[in-house]
Amino acid sequence: MRDAAMSSIADVIRYVPGATAHQGEGNRDQVVLRGNATTADFFVDGIRDDAQTFRDLYNLERVEVLKGPAGMVFGRGGAGGIVNRVTKRPVFGHVGNAQLTVGSDSQVRGSVDIGNKINDAAAWRLNAMGEKSDSFRNGVELERYAINPTVILTPSADTSLTLGYEHLRDDRTADRGFPSFAGRPFNADPSVFFGNADQSRSKATVDGFSAVLDHDLGGGMQLKNSFRATRYDKFYQNVYAGSAVNAAGNLTLSAYNNANKRTNIFNQTDLTAKVRSGDIEHTLLAGVELGHQDSTNLRQTGFFGSATSATVSASNPFAATTRFQSTGTDANNRVKADIAGVYVQDQIALSKQWKVLAGVRYDHFKVDFDDKRTTTTPVDLARTDNAFSPRLGVIWTPTDTSTYYASYSYAVLPSGEQLSLAPNTSDLAPEKAKNYEIGARWDVQPALTLSAALFRLDRDEVRVADPARAGFFVKTGQQRTEGLELGLQGDVMRNWQVFAGYAFLDGRITKATSSGPAGAKIGLVPDHAASIWNKFTLGGGWGLGLGVVYQSDSYTSFTNTVKLPSFTRTDGAVYYDFADGKTRLALNVENLFDKAYFPTANGDNNISPGAPRNARLTLSTSF
Repeated sequence: MRDAAMSSIADVIRYVPGATAHQGEGNRDQVVLRGNATTADFFVDGIRDDAQTFRDLYNLERVEVLKGPAGMVFGRGGAGGIVNRVTKRPVFGHVGNAQLTVGSDSQVRGSVDIGNKINDAAAWRLNAMGEKSDSFRNGVELERYAINPTVILTPSADTSLTLGYEHLRDDRTADRGFPSFAGRPFNADPSVFFGNADQSRSKATVDGFSAVLDHDLGGGMQLKNSFRATRYDKFYQNVYAGSAVNAAGNLTLSAYNNANKRTNIFNQTDLTAKVRSGDIEHTLLAGVELGHQDSTNLRQTGFFGSATSATVSASNPFAATTRFQSTGTDANNRVKADIAGVYVQDQIALSKQWKVLAGVRYDHFKVDFDDKRTTTTPVDLARTDNAFSPRLGVIWTPTDTSTYYASYSYAVLPSGEQLSLAPNTSDLAPEKAKNYEIGARWDVQPALTLSAALFRLDRDEVRVADPARAGFFVKTGQQRTEGLELGLQGDVMRNWQVFAGYAFLDGRITKATSSGPAGAKIGLVPDHAASIWNKFTLGGGWGLGLGVVYQSDSYTSFTNTVKLPSFTRTDGAVYYDFADGKTRLALNVENLFDKAYFPTANGDNNISPGAPRNARLTLSTSF
């Protein structure tokens, strides 16, 4: 992440085989994991973080992308996998790092990571970040900042308590990109904003408190209790392309805004133990997760005079709304969810070479939907789902340098999972995901690992975003994604480090409904995707980075009417480490050959153009 100057979840996902970044309507993180588009399968330190916001990497040790149904470990959702951010924690020693970045489009970004011990029983750490930037897109800008203080208390050698608080503010232009024309992205200068940038804003404030208690019970038993309470305050408004460009060169613009306030409270208790029975060793995990979520939503439609859309020329695709107000179909609701999950797992070491992993989770998920609309008859809804999520795996390690596995996993996605119900989804049974997988890992060199996975993921009772109506969902029956994923990471030579991946994915609707025909391909799932990041150490303090990202063509949605062309993007970097061993200067250049490309979309007429060549210069130092 540091060498490639990554600063967003989308940057990270670009180098994960089997994963692609979704546009997220220009106002949130959204990813596609093995054909499953999700805004909810985000976690921080293993605790659910499912609000629709943008996340930053300033305070992270690493990002984990776990693929395949994760219901047994993480509960509801997780059909294609989950994204977990692991934050930095206090250490009993000095920490002092600072970083300043200046880049194209007036970008300025600074961050700091400092900490130390208070005494032998306590330590602290503080991470903070601030950024301001314009964009290659006309009228698009970004301002964000965050601060994350943490403290660890160790009253005894067996017990530690880590307390943390994060405040993040993100204010940016909500940019939904280009419309389509004749089944392809419309041909225009990448800077053109279709809509009204001044009236398209996304603002989010996140305040989160966490407390993690670790206690060694002795005898191989460990207790961990994780508590997290987070308040999300999100507002976004957009004026965007609401149709394709027609043969006369015209399109319609639409507009709406949406305010969401959400409070998440989760507590998770895990007990792990190692037990030996003769020659067989058991690693047991048992846990309980309890949660409550409270969310309010208010949506308003934008009016252009007396109409809810405006017809404009693609040569001047601008219009201003005169007002925003609620209509009969706009959301105005309060949704409460109560969650309880219990799980148990046993990893059985039959011998040094063979292990069996078996686990099951039971989830209770209750949603109450209070419709507060006054312009139409309110429809209060409720739904309760109870489900088991099992998983089973066999692991064979014939040598110290090779491991093979076969697994089956299962996950359930309730209808109200994203804290929203509608008459056409409240009666929909939970989506079910089953994954069958075989894979292997080989240490081809002591510090170089090759991995492979072959899988089939079946999803039933699937609902997806309606490409014709923002905020609505349609049913698409059953979907299947079959694929192969390859990964290579580590040191090829002493001075050559590589991080590479390839995925072949075939994702299709396998059972038709009125909105999704059988055989249609899943949106934003390219047949082929490959990426590689190389870092070369040249000596004398100098280093080079070279990255290539490739995606074959893909459809923007399950309608299969608009296609994103294939593309290859090349990135480069030059590093210089000063003789003091504490200071580094890095120049990162994205899209070295200035290629025009469209990396992602949100439906058929919100297509994101890729950035032209741009550069960032970063000075980092330790003190």
